[in-house]
Amino acid sequence: MNGRVLIAGIGNVFLGDDGFGVETVRALSAHALPGHVVVADFGVRGVHLAYQLLDGYDTLVLVDATERGGDPGTLYLIEAPGSAPPGGGRPVLDGHHMTPDAVLGLLSTLCAGTGTSPPRRTYVVGCEPACVDEGIGLSAPVAAAVPQAVRMLLDLLRAGEAEAGQQSDNRCELRRTP
Repeated sequence: MNGRVLIAGIGNVFLGDDGFGVETVRALSAHALPGHVVVADFGVRGVHLAYQLLDGYDTLVLVDATERGGDPGTLYLIEAPGSAPPGGGRPVLDGHHMTPDAVLGLLSTLCAGTGTSPPRRTYVVGCEPACVDEGIGLSAPVAAAVPQAVRMLLDLLRAGEAEAGQQSDNRCELRRTP
């Protein structure tokens, strides 16, 4: 991956497996990553994520619980077809319903208003949840998928480094947004 990369853990830790993204970026932060990679726990703060992206990132990787009908704990690597959906409608600014689609829609609107560019590439590392009911902690299959998701993210970064000829030698610091 050429340029700056933002790996964003998203989800609600109070809704069981919806905390997958937050737990995964926490585990990823223990690994040495290149200096151009930012790992951040955004939790449910989608609006903050959209504004963070205005700082200029070539690649965005969202890490989140993703219901696609597979067995709980199934991991998905999805490359979004475009960097942001067209800004055809007004973005929904409801802090409790900022899905990745809504965040990218807001980003499209913000970029149009500020003259900045959205990330060139967007990926989702998703995990099939078992339960997103109220409660703290991941289910057993989703917790077991966290180390596999970290490996998936590291492999994605390595593939990008090989493409760009970059080396990994920095310890990553997990950033939490305010």
